[in-house]
Amino acid sequence: MKAVAIAKGVVHALALLPAVWIGLKIREVALTGNGLGADPVAEIEHFLGLWALRFLMLALAITPLRQLTNQTVLIRFRRMLGLYAFFYATLHFSAYLVLDLRGYWTTIFAEIAKRPYITVGFTAWLLLVPLAITSTKGWIKRLGRNWARLHKLVYAIGVLAVLHFWWLVKSDIREPALYAAILAVLLGWRAIRAYRTARSR
Repeated sequence: MKAVAIAKGVVHALALLPAVWIGLKIREVALTGNGLGADPVAEIEHFLGLWALRFLMLALAITPLRQLTNQTVLIRFRRMLGLYAFFYATLHFSAYLVLDLRGYWTTIFAEIAKRPYITVGFTAWLLLVPLAITSTKGWIKRLGRNWARLHKLVYAIGVLAVLHFWWLVKSDIREPALYAAILAVLLGWRAIRAYRTARSR
């Protein structure tokens, strides 16, 4: 148990490093006007969105890794990684509201209706909200079997998040294609396992 607690502390520290790094870069931009390239707003939003996607992929990778290694202790990190995905997705969305829309938040609905990549990104974030809220032990007990059903929304969230990234990129699609491939492997693994389980029954 002590080893798990230490490992969780290390994961927390590593997971917060991107937030600390971008915070320092934002401070540098505020003080000197340099540090995040020609378009700091786009760089901040991209950075935070990318880390949200990375943590989402890591959370989805826990189950296949546990099944491959038989290390059940890995499950203890899945919820944490999922919450960090929500944390960075919320920072990503907040950066868009504050830095891009500059306080004109009512225009978000017009942007959602007008731009498909914002529509799917906003939908992915909305679907993450109930998963984050129900991530506590109390909610797990309260919802029972429905908790697992609800949290299967993460698969749809993964698809929407990758689609958001893909549609956002205008020319070089290599990076979103990489995440699309990773997601396809992670979801494909689950589909094959489910099929084999159904056949064995």
